[in-house]
Amino acid sequence: MEMIAIIDYGAGNIKSVQNAIGHLGFQPLLTSNPNDVLKADKVILPGVGAAASTMASLKELELDKAICEYVSAGKPFLGICIGMQVLFEYAEESGGCSCLGILPGRVKKLPSGQKTPHMGWNQVSQIRPHYIFRGIKGGDYFYFVHSYYAFPDDEAMVIGRTSYGIDFCSAVARGALVATQFHPEKSGSSGLRLYENFLRGETAEEGNRDHA
Repeated sequence: MEMIAIIDYGAGNIKSVQNAIGHLGFQPLLTSNPNDVLKADKVILPGVGAAASTMASLKELELDKAICEYVSAGKPFLGICIGMQVLFEYAEESGGCSCLGILPGRVKKLPSGQKTPHMGWNQVSQIRPHYIFRGIKGGDYFYFVHSYYAFPDDEAMVIGRTSYGIDFCSAVARGALVATQFHPEKSGSSGLRLYENFLRGETAEEGNRDHA
């Protein structure tokens, strides 16, 4: 059986991710051990909160290095909400915060004129085909809670966009890495399907088509 690791760095909402994946029939390991992350077949980095405190926790537990090493090995990785944002180089919140630097780009504050945090259901437009959206209709609704959003340098990695005052990136993919700004574990059947797609992986046919 594959080892599925959910990274626990002390943030909230971790258990709900574990429960959602358990509902699908998988048995994930909730862990804060860097060695577990490196040995895992698939890794999920969920979370809520601020980039600075998340990075401080990851560094204290030496999970930052483990995540970078794991992703660089080309193994399947899913980041959720703040777990997506810290994959980028820099977050503008609280005067600025350096992040993991795995993906080129930065994290910006949602513009004024809209209530923040952006909280509730919103549509995700699928920008390009990807196995993570298998069986999910374009424009389906997912659940968001955030005040900042990722702004990738490379538009080619954007696979989903959402409108809230501006049109922002809500899902990215590069190689075996996928990340979403929304919370699949709070997004009903579409969210469960997204988790299942990640955990079951892409077929060879889908991989050849999507990465051609």
